[in-house]
Amino acid sequence: MSNKRPYEIKPYTVRKAEKLKVDVFPSHRGNYKIDVYDIKTGEYLCSVGDRRYQDYPTYIETEGLDYAEKRRKLYHIRHYKEGENYGSKGYFALHLLWIAIYIILVINPI
Repeated sequence: MSNKRPYEIKPYTVRKAEKLKVDVFPSHRGNYKIDVYDIKTGEYLCSVGDRRYQDYPTYIETEGLDYAEKRRKLYHIRHYKEGENYGSKGYFALHLLWIAIYIILVINPI
C-alpha cells in the first residue's frame, strides 16, 4: 500500500463512471489513481491511472482547457486501441480519464 495521499476523483470522472455503470474510489494500490468496481455486484474490476502522471480533468485544473485538449489528443494517439477491449484497464482509463475525442480518432485516426 502506498503512503501517498489518495488521488482526488474529479466530477468529470464521476460522471463518466455513472454512464459506465461502475463505482470509482481513490486507490490505495501502488501508484494507481482509481479503483473501479461493478456498480451492481460491488466486485473489484481493476485499478487505473498512474498518480505520477496527470489526466484530462487534472490538466484542466492545473494548465487550462487548451493545454488539456492537446494532452488528451496525444493520449488518444498513443492509447486509442486500448479502449476497444471492454472491461480492460485501458478501457476504463480511457473512458474515465480521457474519453471525449476517442470516437473521432477511431473513425479518422491521426
